[in-house]
Amino acid sequence: MRRTVLRKLGIGWLLWPVFVVVVAMFSAAALTAREPADDLPDAAAGGALMLRGKGMAEELPAVRLATDIAVEVSGPVARFTVTQAFRNSSPRWMEATYLYPLPDDGAVDSLKMVVGGRIFVGRIKPREEARQIYEDALANGQKAGLVEEARANLFRNRVANVGPGETVLVQVEFQAPVRRAGGTYSLRMPLVAAPRYVPPRSLAGRTAVEDALDVTAPLAAPSIAGGLNPVSITVDLAPGYAPARIQSPYHRVVVTETGRNARRVALAGGGTAADRDFELRWQAPGTAPSFGLFRKRHGGLDYVMAAITPPSAGPQGEVPPREMVFVIDNSGSMAGESMRAARDSLIYALGTLRPQDRFNVIRFDDTMTELFRQPVAASADQVATAVRFAEALDAEGGTEMLPALQAALVDRRGGSGLRQVVFLTDGSLSNEAEMMSEIERGRGRSTVFMVGVGSAPNTYLMRRMAEAGRGTFTHIGVAGEAAERMQELLDRLTAPVARDLEVTVAGANLELAPRDLPDLYAGEPLVLLGRSRNLAGAVLTVSGTVGGNAWSQALRLDDAGESDAVAKLWASRRIAEVEARRWSGELDYEAADKAVEALGMDFHLVTARTSLVAVDETPTRPAGASLTHEELPLLLPAGWDFDALFGDQPSFDGTETADSEASQDAALELPQGGTGFASMMAQGLVLIALALALLALPRRRGRWSEA
Repeated sequence: MRRTVLRKLGIGWLLWPVFVVVVAMFSAAALTAREPADDLPDAAAGGALMLRGKGMAEELPAVRLATDIAVEVSGPVARFTVTQAFRNSSPRWMEATYLYPLPDDGAVDSLKMVVGGRIFVGRIKPREEARQIYEDALANGQKAGLVEEARANLFRNRVANVGPGETVLVQVEFQAPVRRAGGTYSLRMPLVAAPRYVPPRSLAGRTAVEDALDVTAPLAAPSIAGGLNPVSITVDLAPGYAPARIQSPYHRVVVTETGRNARRVALAGGGTAADRDFELRWQAPGTAPSFGLFRKRHGGLDYVMAAITPPSAGPQGEVPPREMVFVIDNSGSMAGESMRAARDSLIYALGTLRPQDRFNVIRFDDTMTELFRQPVAASADQVATAVRFAEALDAEGGTEMLPALQAALVDRRGGSGLRQVVFLTDGSLSNEAEMMSEIERGRGRSTVFMVGVGSAPNTYLMRRMAEAGRGTFTHIGVAGEAAERMQELLDRLTAPVARDLEVTVAGANLELAPRDLPDLYAGEPLVLLGRSRNLAGAVLTVSGTVGGNAWSQALRLDDAGESDAVAKLWASRRIAEVEARRWSGELDYEAADKAVEALGMDFHLVTARTSLVAVDETPTRPAGASLTHEELPLLLPAGWDFDALFGDQPSFDGTETADSEASQDAALELPQGGTGFASMMAQGLVLIALALALLALPRRRGRWSEA
C-alpha cells in the first residue's frame, strides 16, 4: 500500500479528521491569545515557511546552485573549502536560501562572498546581531551572505539581492579531524541534508516551531532532480606517509600521485549529484603510528592535540556473557535500500549470538514493538524467532525514536556485566537533544553503539549518542556491505581494548577535552585536546588497563609538531561538551548559551549562538524593485523510496514575493472572539472521544511473542 505524509506523521487515516480539528482548535486559541508576532522572521510569522518547508518543488528553481569542494588532508586534520555558486537565471531580483550538511565534528571559521571581482570577508557575530545585519542589508538592496548553524552538522546559507543573470559565490571553510578505526583512516563529507522527521508533540511554542523550520527544506520532485545541485570534489591527501589502498565506497574516483607521500583524489567524470555522502578511506603502509602530537599557539595560550592508540591486547580469551538489545528503525525514511541494509545487518548480528548471551529486538516507527517482554537467552529457537521478525519488517511511519531508546535502556537484571544497545537507524529526526538527554540520564551500565544506515545518515546523532553512551559508531551505506561493517563493529565491541583511562600532566596545568575519558575499542585512538599557558617541559601520561594488564604511555609535549587546526578543534570539542552538560542538566540553558557564544566569538566559529555574515556596503538592487525569496530544493538521498514518503505531497514553486507573504499574513489575522472557539472546543471533545475509542481497538502491530 502506498504510504502518505499522514502515515509519515504517525496519524492513521481514521484519526486524521480528529487531528485537523484539534490542531485547528489549539491553533485558533493561540492566535486569539498571542500578541502580534512582529519579532518573528517574516516567513515564520505568517506560517508560510512551515508549509513551504514541507512542499515538493516540481519546477526548476530560478536560482541554480553548483558546489565545488576542495579538501586538504595534512596529518590528522582535513581542511575543507566549500564554494557554492548561486546563479540567478530569472529576470527578477532574488534572495536564495540553501540548507546543507557538513561534518558534525567540523569547525566552520571562514566565509567569503565573491561578486564580480570583489571579495567580501565574513565576520563572526552573535546570532541575533548577525541576522539583523543581514536583514538590514536585504532591505537596503545590498548583497549579503549569512551562514547559520541549525545543527552541528546542518547549516543554512542565505544570499541577498542576487540580480537578474548574476552569479554570487559563497565560500565556507572548516576543518575536521581525520577518523581512524583499526588500520583504516577516513574522512566523510555529507552532500545532502536528508528530510528530518519532526515529532508533532515537539511543536509547542514559537522556539520549537523555529527549530523545526531550521531543519526543513523543500524537496525536488523526480521530474526536476536530474542535473540539480551538482557537486565536484577534489582531495589533496598528504597524511605524512604514503597512503595505501585508497578507495571511495560510494563514488568512482581517480587517484594520481603528486609527491612521494601525496596523492590527489578526484571524482571520476568531474562531478556528481549531491544525493549521498562522500567517504574516502585509506591505510598507512606497514604498522600505523601509535601516536600523533600537534600544537598551536593562539591568543597567548598553547593548544595541543594528542592521538594515542593503545597496543593490541592480543587474544582476549572467552568473552563473558553479554546482554544485547538491538533497536532497528523501520520508519518511512528507511524505505528502500536503507531498510534492506538495516535488516541484513540485524540478521547478521543475530547470527553472532551465543547461547550464554541474552538479547532482545525493538523496532520502531511512530509505534514500537519489543520482540520479547525482556531480554531472553540466545537459544536457537529464540534467535530464529528474531530472524523471522527482522525479515518481516517493512518501512513506514514516523521516526519516533525516544520511546524505543527509553525501552532499550531499561535494565531489569542490573549487575556489572556487559550490557550493549545497538541502534540501526538513519537518524532522520529533529529532536536529537531529547535522545542525548535520555542517554545522559538513563544510561546506567548500558553502552550504546550506533550504526548509521543509508546514503545520508545523521552523523551528528550517531556520534553524540555513541559518545553519551560511551560506545562507538559505524556507517553502512548499502546492503552489500552490511556483513563486513557489522563484523567490524561486533569484533570491536566484544570487549574494550583499553579501560579505566586516566590522564596526568606534569609541568603544566592542562585544560583537557574530553573531560570524561571513554573506553577504547580495537584500533580506536584516544584523541585529547588541551590548552595551557605554557607547554614547555610538560609531559602528558595516559594510563589504564589493556587486556587486564596495566598500561601507560608518556609524551613530551615539547615534541609536538605545528598544526594551525589544533586551537579551533579544541574549541569545537569544548562546545560539544557544553552541549552534553546542557543535555544532562548539569548546566542550565542560559549558561550553556553564554558559554557557546563566548567560544564562538573567541575562536571565530559558527555555532548555535554565533553566525558568519558578509555585506557589500554598496546597494545594487534598484529602489522600488521587488525581491523574490526562494528556498532551493534538495535532492532526496540515494536509495530512499520517494513514493513511500511523498506520494501525495502537494507541490509548490519554491518562491515567495513580498506581496504573497503579506497576503498569507493577512489570512492568519483573526479578530478577537471571531474564531468560534467554544463551538470548536465542543466539537473537538466529541472527536477526541471518538479517537480514544478507535485507539482502544487492537493495533495492527503489537508484541510479537512473549518469553
